[in-house]
Amino acid sequence: MARPAPSTKPSLRVERALQRSGHRLLAGMDEVGRGALAGPVSVGVVVIDETVRSAPIGVKDSKLLTEKARTVLVPRIQRWAVAYAVGHASADEIDEIGIMRALRLAGTRALGALGVVPDLVILDGNHDWLTSPDEVGLFAFAGDDAASGPSTPPVTTMVKADMKCSSVAAASVLAKVERDEMMVALSAQHPAYAWSLNKGYSAPEHMDALARLGPCELHRRSWRLPGVYVDGPVEVLNEGTENLAPVPTTAEQTGTAIR
Repeated sequence: MARPAPSTKPSLRVERALQRSGHRLLAGMDEVGRGALAGPVSVGVVVIDETVRSAPIGVKDSKLLTEKARTVLVPRIQRWAVAYAVGHASADEIDEIGIMRALRLAGTRALGALGVVPDLVILDGNHDWLTSPDEVGLFAFAGDDAASGPSTPPVTTMVKADMKCSSVAAASVLAKVERDEMMVALSAQHPAYAWSLNKGYSAPEHMDALARLGPCELHRRSWRLPGVYVDGPVEVLNEGTENLAPVPTTAEQTGTAIR
């Protein structure tokens, strides 16, 4: 007999086990926009305690939901959670400090907006990008702020936590909806890139516009983008100049790659 497909419906099983071990106030956290070419990277966080019931029906990893389904879930998740927030780091900040530190910045902004301090953060993936390297082990108590200890709560990582943990799945939904809405609004400033459709990711219409026009100030210009000359400075288009821009070399001609 064929083995049944694994369930894509998360639950609170992991959270309940962690709560029984002493972590009463749990935060599920997930990021969206790490692989986009334009716009912010965004981090959602949803806090629950032992009193909350099962997550609203339909909550699962945001990538598995339609845009309409995600939008409908947002107010339900907000009513369900003890606390919730979404933090962002801009394209300029990503260019300045790098994507991993920008993730940390967005995550700490989300935590700072909660109004509560979780006992533990469940982070999707196998890498703790939330905790600063200076706060690992004894380094957490070695600096000027030694008396206060680490500035972020303890973190546990879990591969596919957004598929297993309702709190993490809910966080991914909040982050995805808020970031998508931001990109739709930003698309009005630079309609040539069709962010209202692709949300800043490398969809064909976005790639074509980048190859023809180059980047604007909302792109992650430190990355190797189509239309950006490798050996020269990045020329940033100002609003309203799209139709006047010269045609740059394409990604195929320059050998650039998306990361």
